[in-house]
Amino acid sequence: MPMHHRHHSATAALLLGLCLLAGLALLGWQLGNSAIRYKAMERVVTVKGLAEREVPADLALWPITFSKPQNDIGALYQELAADTDSILSFLSKQGFDSGEIQVNPPQVTDKLANAYGNAGPVEFRYSASQTVMVHSTDIDKVLAARRQLAELGQQGIVLQGDNYGAGTEFLFTGLNDIKPAMIEEATRNAREVAQKFAADSNSRLGKIKTASQGQFSISNRDQQTPHIKKIRVVSTVQYYLAD
Repeated sequence: MPMHHRHHSATAALLLGLCLLAGLALLGWQLGNSAIRYKAMERVVTVKGLAEREVPADLALWPITFSKPQNDIGALYQELAADTDSILSFLSKQGFDSGEIQVNPPQVTDKLANAYGNAGPVEFRYSASQTVMVHSTDIDKVLAARRQLAELGQQGIVLQGDNYGAGTEFLFTGLNDIKPAMIEEATRNAREVAQKFAADSNSRLGKIKTASQGQFSISNRDQQTPHIKKIRVVSTVQYYLAD
């Protein structure tokens, strides 16, 4: 091929490449400007929707802890066993079955073995505590039985700490069953707020841009009714606004 033809072809190819580059740069600039203008004109509203429910607890964990002092270790274990039998009899009379009751091993302290320095004489060498744990889904039965605990005190059983009420833990385990309906309610409430905002600003509500679900929280309704739970969730939704 003659030299001048090769030179002409190379020049044409170079010009074509430069034109393509210029065209792509122009297109990119136009697209970038369009995106900037669209972003500047984009209008959104972010709202929160709350859903709350009160539900009864469906599981109670009730520890009944009692204590006993003694100087004779053999007598101590015998008395612990007798008190345990009394508690089991009490629970049976209240309607609990064996599947709802767990007897934990006793915790025994030897005060002489644990004495330090110039500790003075002790009235009882040994002290022990033991817990009978009740797991029940019958909340009303647990509440009724707690009101009768004075019967154990009348039998000489020394209950420790807050066994007359505050030691019981009430739980709600059915959260997964009510989650979908609560999320739907929270989202619906958020949309109502957004519609009100759109109406007040002479706009109309568009599609959802983003949405996020908050964490579910479970708390006691109040200190007097820990067996009633308050379930709460907040959804955050962002909507487009249009004229």
